[in-house]
Amino acid sequence: MMRRMEANDAGAIFQLGHCYYHGLNGVQQDRTRAKELYTRAVELGCSKAHGSLSDIYHKGGYLKKAKFHLEAAAMAGHEVARYNLGAMEYDSGYVERAVKHWTIAASAGHYSAMNFLRRYFEQGCVSRESINSALDAYNNSCAEIKSEARDVYMRRFY
Repeated sequence: MMRRMEANDAGAIFQLGHCYYHGLNGVQQDRTRAKELYTRAVELGCSKAHGSLSDIYHKGGYLKKAKFHLEAAAMAGHEVARYNLGAMEYDSGYVERAVKHWTIAASAGHYSAMNFLRRYFEQGCVSRESINSALDAYNNSCAEIKSEARDVYMRRFY
């Protein structure tokens, strides 16, 4: 991993940041160092690092910075960030924006986003056309990534 870091591998830098943040794999927990590594990984184009920085800023009460990093991760195709951006918009009272974010996340196969859309459809906040379109995209995405290991994971955690 250290050789990959020296070669500026964004994924390796992100992984080491993750280890520092959570105190994993024999690495002493150091959230300041984790934030530095996530920032470096972001500079090298790692969308997951944007998501992790968003979490750090959100927990610290820096909502503008958190939203900035969520938006950057979502624009890079990180569906968890897109889902979380929808939750942030919902919490701010922007239900229509939240639904748009959740629709994009559901289209990428995010289960919880699809579940929220279903719930808001039942409440009349999402049109029949929108829910059908999102459900089709969700099912197509799930079919593309279908595997036994994923099915086991989904049964275990959802």
